[in-house]
Amino acid sequence: MHTISSFNQLSVEEAKTALFKCCGSGTWVDSLMEYFPFESEQMLFEKVNEIWYKATSEADALEAFSHHPKIGDVESLKKKFASTADWASNEQAGVSSATEQTILELADYNEKYFQKFGYIFIVCATGKSAAEMLYLLKERVSHDTAEELGIAKGEQHKITLIRLRKLFQFEENFWNKVSQITTHVLDTSVGTPAKGICIKLKKQVDATWQTVSLGITNADGRITDLLPAGIELVPGHYQMCFQTKSYFEAQGKASFYPKVDIDFTTFDTTHYHIPLLLNPFGYSTYRGS
Repeated sequence: MHTISSFNQLSVEEAKTALFKCCGSGTWVDSLMEYFPFESEQMLFEKVNEIWYKATSEADALEAFSHHPKIGDVESLKKKFASTADWASNEQAGVSSATEQTILELADYNEKYFQKFGYIFIVCATGKSAAEMLYLLKERVSHDTAEELGIAKGEQHKITLIRLRKLFQFEENFWNKVSQITTHVLDTSVGTPAKGICIKLKKQVDATWQTVSLGITNADGRITDLLPAGIELVPGHYQMCFQTKSYFEAQGKASFYPKVDIDFTTFDTTHYHIPLLLNPFGYSTYRGS
């Protein structure tokens, strides 16, 4: 692992090769290298985010996507992505314990996704089981092209930040910031966190809602990376959509509300926490902290 100081001692080509391993976009790497040697972690953090969202095109995003193996595609992982095999294997560790049926469905839906969008399914797989990745894949294959590209770009950036944290020995805590928008779902019928609920974060675009990102609640009922670290939403009207029906069905319970949509307004770029207290026949929410 490098400190900023030791990384700055690398040659230009060595530094570019290391950064390209974190994100396979030549434009992103070249633009970031304009600031090499990096004066501080703060500057690097800001430029890593700014360049990806403001200085890269759709073609740049597709180039980055092309440097990932398909989820669960072991042969592709071994043959095509040797330079990132250790990282990608660890990131996809959830696939190793998957059932054969799940692997087959992953392969099937990956192909459906590729045929629809023209690039492979990109998801920040760290900490997710194969079943959870399959759930997300099934949700995302239904999106329209522009909506899904934005989501995939966000997932790529989450992966980039994880890989940068493997490349550098960072000292500043902002590299590990949680999402600007967070939630905590508590199942009040049993008094425990609600694990495995798919949540979509949407923004209002004219008269429609467009998905910005989505994830699945962890064992603590939370999604810490709904948005990548350091990414701030423009103040406006948003919606958190909780897919509650499948959560209760998995427990063999009927539920009155198949989903819960919570509309909210952000006024600035501070942290917003939207908890959900849930049971099969009711729910409540509030602005948390």
